[in-house]
Amino acid sequence: MNIYKFSAIGAGICLFWILIMTFLYDSNAASPALIVFFCFLAFSFRGYEALKSYTYTVMILGAVTMALYYPHYFREWGDFKLTRLITPLIQLIMFGMGTSMSLQDFVGVVKMPKGVLIGVTSHFIIMPLLGFTLARVSPLEPEIAAGIILIGCSPNGMASNVISYLAKANLALSVTITAISTLLSPFVTPLLMNALAGAFVEIDAWHMMWDIMKMVILPIGAGLLFNRLFSGKIQWLDDAMPLISMFGIGFSIVVITAAGRDNLVSIGPILLLLVLIHNLTGYFLGYWSARLCKMNERDCRTIAIEVGMQNGGLASGIAKEMGKIATVGLAPAIFGPLMNVTGSLLASWWHKRTS
Repeated sequence: MNIYKFSAIGAGICLFWILIMTFLYDSNAASPALIVFFCFLAFSFRGYEALKSYTYTVMILGAVTMALYYPHYFREWGDFKLTRLITPLIQLIMFGMGTSMSLQDFVGVVKMPKGVLIGVTSHFIIMPLLGFTLARVSPLEPEIAAGIILIGCSPNGMASNVISYLAKANLALSVTITAISTLLSPFVTPLLMNALAGAFVEIDAWHMMWDIMKMVILPIGAGLLFNRLFSGKIQWLDDAMPLISMFGIGFSIVVITAAGRDNLVSIGPILLLLVLIHNLTGYFLGYWSARLCKMNERDCRTIAIEVGMQNGGLASGIAKEMGKIATVGLAPAIFGPLMNVTGSLLASWWHKRTS
């Protein structure tokens, strides 16, 4: 038996202990075992090719569990509030995105204009309207409901490119749609938020536009310049940027969870259900919007993924700049890990089907 199997056994033992402690006492008594369970489970997944892609998501679940049970460790260190790190981390992630891009990523607009137009348009119509509808019918307080609209109005995330690759979709189209929607976000996201979320929370569209510019356009521009000048010349940095990005996203989710812990405890299941509906319906409507436009199967898969997957990190950064990280920031914090799970499952299912 290898170390991955031992980790799986360890996870099973922890799960058994969790059930006993929960039955005899309460869930708080089982919290240390629950955290260790996620650690063992994440490590065991590394030993199985079919489960390896879920390792990061399981690690995030373990970190979120720590933030829920021990929030004081993730709210502030001394007099320093950890939420102040969210914006710099988002800028670092966007810089990393820029270093992985080049001007060739935008050539797809010329080569595949129909796919790019349908993908970007569907993304900025379907998800915002879905978010607005779910917010209106939800029993959540307005500021928390506004977070659902915010994640719907956000651009695509880099995770969609990975999922498109795994799903045997059109990776070039995926990268181009992500790039275009990200560059449009400083202008489109504030306008959509002002139109759809204005009844839920006060929106300063001009201030939000500048916030997105400094979190997206400036770091990506710096990353593109860095890639142009130093690509392949600083190998350790090229290798480190994906890891830094994953850490930044995970850390932001944990800090937001800790900040909004009390709200999550009271409305967590409802918000989780609404976010899941938002995500899955985005895949479905994205796929059929492309199918109705007579696109091929690979492009339909691509647009489904590009519509359903959002940039949760950027949405969290916007919520922080609004000063409402513990309310507006909750839906983006849940959406990020959840879309990685659903996206990976969808990619696995499509991967096994012939195009």
